[in-house]
Amino acid sequence: MAKNKIPMKNIGSLEGARHVLGLSGGKDSAALAVYIKDKYPEIHEKVEYFFTDTGAELQEVYDFLDKLEAYLGKEIVRLSSGKDFDHWLKVHNEYLPSAQQRWCTRMMKIKPFEDFVGDDLVVSYIGIRSDENREGYISQKDTIKAVFPFIEDGLIREDIFQILGDSVGIPEYYQWRSRSGCYFCFFQRQDEWLGLKRNHPELFERAREYEQRSRTKYDWKDGEIPIKGHGYTWSSQGSIDELVERAEKREKELGIIATNKKSSEKWQDTLKNMIDDDPYDQACLICSL
Repeated sequence: MAKNKIPMKNIGSLEGARHVLGLSGGKDSAALAVYIKDKYPEIHEKVEYFFTDTGAELQEVYDFLDKLEAYLGKEIVRLSSGKDFDHWLKVHNEYLPSAQQRWCTRMMKIKPFEDFVGDDLVVSYIGIRSDENREGYISQKDTIKAVFPFIEDGLIREDIFQILGDSVGIPEYYQWRSRSGCYFCFFQRQDEWLGLKRNHPELFERAREYEQRSRTKYDWKDGEIPIKGHGYTWSSQGSIDELVERAEKREKELGIIATNKKSSEKWQDTLKNMIDDDPYDQACLICSL
């Protein structure tokens, strides 16, 4: 076992340690918080629940966190980097974050968490299930120890939905989106960009404006010339307008309805049958777990 992972049975040996559980607004971390409260009340009393706010989250995320906070009976501490996305965008030369350059996760999620815990001895509870083959974010700091209650107790995807169904419910954005995180998350699928356009047209337009900003570079021959292409769109597959156009075309061809509101099947049941996110994006679990 890696030095930064410890089993639940060894928690008691870490005298004076802080206990923290990061909430993304997603189903797994929320279910873990509920699970800890209901099954391990002595740990729940010690846990500091926190949410790292980028300022670019969906309103549904904030609404769900309020509901979860009421159920837990404890404050969910709101963390932030102290700067908004536009500040960090300028720091990174107007280069939009991507799967290859995840500066948003590093600067707006991970760093605030590590500042929050400082050099304290910390037990961090992580909501990865026993039916998953992933680790998520594990700090390299020797003082931060990761614990995986779902894995140790053998909980799988079906259990997560049962826990949420019996307590706070499933976040509303799952009606059209497969993850939490910022409204402009570059890991969104084509149909999720379409879902954003339909459910939050103002946020879609804001994401679109980032792509359409005028950016230039200096060329010795031609002087200032415009820059376009990957790095200045949210996806390497094209602009979000192009992604939405493809999603709409696919929807017509296959008879798919982007939101399930018109379907006879409840969207919660549809969600249960969806596959998990692509393993390629797991380094962003701190955003979406």
